[in-house]
Amino acid sequence: MKTIYDIQQFLRKFGTFIYVGEREADLELMEDEVQELYKSQFMTNEEYQMAILLLRSEIARMKDANKRKG
Repeated sequence: MKTIYDIQQFLRKFGTFIYVGEREADLELMEDEVQELYKSQFMTNEEYQMAILLLRSEIARMKDANKRKG
């Protein structure tokens, strides 16, 4: 997995579609789902680490951008 889109596609394989209308909330829900899939052994350790890294870095980037706005 190299992008957030790749993570979305991976989650869709398991019937998980996440869209609540707020990007940061979507990313946090995706992180929860990835953790559950890893606990259930549907992901390799490498897939899990990469997905979590991507999601957390995107969440941090969004929080930083929101701080700059106001």
